[in-house]
Amino acid sequence: MIVGTVEIKLYAPWVSSLKEKRMIVKSLIAHTRNKFNVSIAEIAEQDTHQTIILGVACATSSVSQADSIIDHVIALVESSTEAEIIQIDREMR
Repeated sequence: MIVGTVEIKLYAPWVSSLKEKRMIVKSLIAHTRNKFNVSIAEIAEQDTHQTIILGVACATSSVSQADSIIDHVIALVESSTEAEIIQIDREMR
């Protein structure tokens, strides 16, 4: 079993409240869960208005499949919001 994880850090300069941020995060999480069979959650910076850090994990039978799923998740996150991706940390176990 291969577990692929990725931490995606986003910057949303127009967000001025935690309520706005929560709307963006909930939308991204719901859209990603509906499209892919992955675990996703906001894992840090919950009290910071303009920074969103999402953690995503998937379990597969091969490294190439996990890598492909993570690539697709990153592309979906990038296309689903105007927030800028400023950091991506991947890991395969």
